[in-house]
Amino acid sequence: MDTIETILSDKGREVIQVAPDATVRQAVELMCERRVGAVLVCDSLSCAGIFSERDLMNRVILAGKDPAATTVGEVMTPEVACVEPTTGTGEAMAIMTERRCRHLPVVDRGRVIGVVSIGDLVRKSSQDQEFVIRMLNDYILGKYPG
Repeated sequence: MDTIETILSDKGREVIQVAPDATVRQAVELMCERRVGAVLVCDSLSCAGIFSERDLMNRVILAGKDPAATTVGEVMTPEVACVEPTTGTGEAMAIMTERRCRHLPVVDRGRVIGVVSIGDLVRKSSQDQEFVIRMLNDYILGKYPG
């Protein structure tokens, strides 16, 4: 069974974050620049939440707030589901489905060491399925050693 550690090893462990007092506009500029759908909201001591495209749409745009005058800390999602590096990819997908979220911070001994997205998990699942299909084709065609 693949774990979140496998995904982090492939994609890297960079954690993109903003301070709670950053404006929504600054966060969106960073998200666009880095081509990500969410950023962690952290101060020097800990992470207080996550700010995602969904937060932007629901809590800023639809609420009629000014992105240049609204801080991320005002509109972030404070209750963030997290996983550990040893969490299975299937379990992570189940958490995302249940919580209706698309990003999971990865925490090891209280420290955020990465973030995985639903896209990362789908990509891994697709790669695994392609491998199984290739092995089954080889078996059916007699290429399988054994």
